[in-house]
Amino acid sequence: MRLLVIAIGRLKQGPERELAERYRERFESLARKLGFRGLDIHEIAESRHTDAAARIAEEALAIAAHIPEDAMVLALDERGDNLDSATIARHLGRWRDDSVGCAVFLIGGADGLSADLSRRAKVRLAFGKATWPHQIVQILLLEQIYRAATILSGHPYHRA
Repeated sequence: MRLLVIAIGRLKQGPERELAERYRERFESLARKLGFRGLDIHEIAESRHTDAAARIAEEALAIAAHIPEDAMVLALDERGDNLDSATIARHLGRWRDDSVGCAVFLIGGADGLSADLSRRAKVRLAFGKATWPHQIVQILLLEQIYRAATILSGHPYHRA
């Protein structure tokens, strides 16, 4: 199963991009042994529309263009479920075992995801009740994907 993160907003060069890349590389080092084909990241520029509804609609079209038709979709959503790392790992492991071709993680822009994209998600995940910049959410998500891989592999990184 391939993993794909589609995020509105681009990480700038510097510590945030380096940290994100570190977690992606760590995941890649475990991926093949666990039956994952890799982790790709598509960063999409934020919409410049002045109207929030127009921004959400434009960003939704850009996101949807990158989602494979048969993908399992997980959306980052402030109203989503506050899942622990083991549950995230179980989702990934189950989808892999069910021969899902691609799991897609969606990170919306400042105005969130469109209602259509939210409904398309099989899982909606929140990182607590706090509001996070979407670039930080991307780093948190990549860490959780790596952590899920360590849980699935029995690696000692995750300690419950």
